[in-house]
Amino acid sequence: MWNTVFPYLLSGISVGGQYALIAIGYTMVYGILRLINFAHGDVFMVAGIIMIYISASGMPLYVCIPLVILFTALIGFLIERVAYKPLRSAPRMSVMISAIGVSYTLQNLVLYITGGLNKQYPTIPWISDSVTIGPATTKIVTVVTPFLTIFLVVALVLLINKTKIGMAMRAVSKDFETSQLMGININSVISTTFVIGSFLAGVGSILYFTNYNTVIQTSGAMPGLKAFVAAVFGGIGSIPGAVIGAFIIGIVENIIKGMDVILFKSGVIARPLGLATFSDAFTFALLIIILVVKPTGLFGEKATDKV
Repeated sequence: MWNTVFPYLLSGISVGGQYALIAIGYTMVYGILRLINFAHGDVFMVAGIIMIYISASGMPLYVCIPLVILFTALIGFLIERVAYKPLRSAPRMSVMISAIGVSYTLQNLVLYITGGLNKQYPTIPWISDSVTIGPATTKIVTVVTPFLTIFLVVALVLLINKTKIGMAMRAVSKDFETSQLMGININSVISTTFVIGSFLAGVGSILYFTNYNTVIQTSGAMPGLKAFVAAVFGGIGSIPGAVIGAFIIGIVENIIKGMDVILFKSGVIARPLGLATFSDAFTFALLIIILVVKPTGLFGEKATDKV
């Protein structure tokens, strides 16, 4: 039984780490702007496309990887300055529509560049190699992902709690207007938030597309949605909540994908039931349940209106 379950558990932990790196971007932007950045999943996808084209230019991968992360962070910065900053005092619905517009703009730009064809992601030495852990044979990236995710999350928490920009981010997330009156440069704080979120999405894309080897203009849609659900499940605005929510969703999703094999090898069922079909449905069913039962999520704080 354990030999059958373990490979799916290992894969789920890895996928959960990748979702976590995307979910942090959602939760950070929401924590400060109270905005769901619907373009975030597409930034993740664009990072994959950038890697494909930069590596095709003949540059060595040790140069390509930092460039991809740098360009992804720059895209996040430009999106905030072009699409969100001019709408700072606009109704929240206007900003949300702008976010959806940015999402479709990025998708259509990639569609134009690639012609809608699947692009093969380059093989990254070492992390693309296979490794055997107990009964499971997997890529090294599967093992590396959770450790790298935890390292980046710890570094982010230290940045938020121990640095001036982190203190400014916490102040803005608590009270936007008062922070402005206290002399905090709101635009700088918001831009930094988008840069950090996009940086993590760039790292996540390298880990994700090393496992899923093709990129197309819609490749960021489903990971982006699942990361958003993870952020809501953990309590949107809470970084630890987003990470824990992402790991839970990644693990359960992969266990469901392997449920037929697990049950068949355990002798519970005589033939496959096609339960893997419901792996994506589980994620969105979970979103409905958490919104009904606990709208603030696992670690979210209940909002209080000021009088």
